[in-house]
Amino acid sequence: MLDSLRRRIGTAAARPFGHAPYPLADTLDHAGDPGLCGPGSASWAIIGDVSGFIGGIRALLVQAAHPEVVAGVLDHSRYEEDPLGRLSRTSSYVTASTYGAMPEVERAIQMVRRAHRPVIGMSHRGEAYDAGDAGLAAWVHNALTDSFLVAYDRFGRSPLTTDDADRFVVEQHAIGRMLDADPLPATAHDLARWIAEHPSLAPSPGQAATTAFLARPPLTGGLLVGYRLLAAAAVATIPRRLRRVLGVRRRPGALLAGRIAIRILRWGLGSSPSWNLALVRAGAEVPAGLFVQPLPTQRSGSVGIGPHEAGT
Repeated sequence: MLDSLRRRIGTAAARPFGHAPYPLADTLDHAGDPGLCGPGSASWAIIGDVSGFIGGIRALLVQAAHPEVVAGVLDHSRYEEDPLGRLSRTSSYVTASTYGAMPEVERAIQMVRRAHRPVIGMSHRGEAYDAGDAGLAAWVHNALTDSFLVAYDRFGRSPLTTDDADRFVVEQHAIGRMLDADPLPATAHDLARWIAEHPSLAPSPGQAATTAFLARPPLTGGLLVGYRLLAAAAVATIPRRLRRVLGVRRRPGALLAGRIAIRILRWGLGSSPSWNLALVRAGAEVPAGLFVQPLPTQRSGSVGIGPHEAGT
């Protein structure tokens, strides 16, 4: 009965992320390749934890606080027409860049670069935007890094030390540099301060549309109930200034409800099967007790993207 319940939780949680090909379907062809972060990295452990559900929602909200960034999404993305497809493709990018062998990392980065080339225009306040701009790329990348870090710090499997948090930030610099993002704050403290005090943040039509969409995504039943608990927990971790920009409020008890929801998900899902697969590819030891889902294999092209890697 417990195994059946676990399978049901896993199937339901993965359903919104199964609208794109699995990016590591052929990763075992690159035996021995540690990828960009590698076994033992803070990135594999932090992004591979189910707290990444909350981190992904938080990242989308934080990113929407920048008028030019969110204008690019609103003007050039089909997220309202195909929200789960966009979510799956974004999750695919995070999975590949974090856990992929280097050829898979490079392919994921090139796909993002190609997608960003036509994303140019003007925001509602008359400011030009270009998705290839170093500063805008930094906002997107740094918001994602900070959000995964904050979510793990509040809801993760084990306590996070200052050294571990700083190591995660530095590891994520490698991805940021491949996207030409600048600046890339050097420590977790500097990163959090850069996010909270960024001078370009303001309410905007794109922000209003994004926060409204994230408040009522195209989910139903138990998935929607669970999502709302995670979304409320995500909002509760956002700095006060950004909450004001976004027009969202911290709900009493949201952090406690988020911790309970994450504990249930961690029991049902374990850690990311993509992390497990990357360890196997790299020839590293697989820690006992972390993984409960089936191992994605070379021939499992229909396997959905791991929900833990949902992000920007």
